[in-house]
Amino acid sequence: MRCSIRRSGGRGGKRLAVLATVAAVAVSGLTTAGCEAGVSHAVAERTAPTVAESLRSDLRKYLDAHGRKDHFSALSLRVTYADQRPDISVSAGTTRYGGGGQVPGDAMWQIGSNTKAFTSVLLLQLEAEGKLSLHDKLGEWLPRYPAWRDVTIGQLLSMTSGIPSYTEQSAFLEDFDADPSTRFTAERLVSYAEGRPLGPAKYAYSNTNYLLAQMIVERASHDSYSDRLTERIIEPLGLHDTCLPAECRPDTASRMPTPYSVQSILPTHVNKALPPLGLSWAQGAGGLVSSLKDVTTWDKALYGGRLLPAAQQRELESLTSMKTSKPITTVTAGDPLGFGLGVAKHADPVTGTVWFYEGATLGNRVLHLYFPKSRMVIVVAVNSSVEEDTLPDLAGTVYKTLSANDAHDAHDRS
Repeated sequence: MRCSIRRSGGRGGKRLAVLATVAAVAVSGLTTAGCEAGVSHAVAERTAPTVAESLRSDLRKYLDAHGRKDHFSALSLRVTYADQRPDISVSAGTTRYGGGGQVPGDAMWQIGSNTKAFTSVLLLQLEAEGKLSLHDKLGEWLPRYPAWRDVTIGQLLSMTSGIPSYTEQSAFLEDFDADPSTRFTAERLVSYAEGRPLGPAKYAYSNTNYLLAQMIVERASHDSYSDRLTERIIEPLGLHDTCLPAECRPDTASRMPTPYSVQSILPTHVNKALPPLGLSWAQGAGGLVSSLKDVTTWDKALYGGRLLPAAQQRELESLTSMKTSKPITTVTAGDPLGFGLGVAKHADPVTGTVWFYEGATLGNRVLHLYFPKSRMVIVVAVNSSVEEDTLPDLAGTVYKTLSANDAHDAHDRS
């Protein structure tokens, strides 16, 4: 449920790789690819089966190379174009490590910190309606946390508040490890960070920020976070396979590959299954469950400006350098990674800019890439959480496969 560039620090020298690895999609694999995938307009009937099989092979190779070490059994991938070509959806593996059936085409996943953009959008919609401002301070909305009274809503969303992350606290990790089915309240989760020193107002990833943002949504709307998600986002976009666990349909868990933890910070659960819907510990910071089809629909609406007025869309996409913590107008080769308000952007010397986010819970990883020029979306998911993440490498392999397919088709037409 974390968005980070590296794994360092934290308990036992390891940082908790959960609820977002805005992972260096400094996407290792992307930088070696050719021109931006999705540019050419191949005939769907001829190319889709070939590229789908190539992508399925990419997944199988990744499963063979990393499945045992990272204790995962299931991979899913979805590629969506902006032109007439049909979506491509492929999977590999089985729903349980060492057994289970094939991964269903409509599998659902813990999407981790991909949830954060949902929370940001809710607050930005409330701002557009005049119910709050991103310049408002916590002292106005959440006076019960006086030590953080001067932090603004905007600082919460941009990860520049200095408030420590509850998921980095040993007390939280011990409580979760003792019983992953614990039903946490937002207040209890925030309490793990209370009393910790407030850091400087610079970029530092903290899941506490987004729990506080969730609380402000509820205060400003006089309604529950779940109901606001449903009314403002899930129903209007037709996200029929997206839910917070308390609101999910009874059959949801049966559609989810079993989540596994490979985190040494959860010593009694290393390489063991976790409850598919045991996400009360994440909530507005990373608690949503969704299908890759729904994630794609969401990403297209999010980056396409369908959810916010122009002013709030600009705020959503306003960037803080992950390198210098200063506001930047865009990412560059020298300053390639920027964090917006629950979204992130990367500048690559070959592909240009790409919006991305990898949401990692304690048992799943879901990474999306959105290419602004072609409006192509790539989403990939795997059913384990690890300390040393290589999922961006798989995304890079997928990108190269798509680029090679486009180059081949362009050659055939010439």
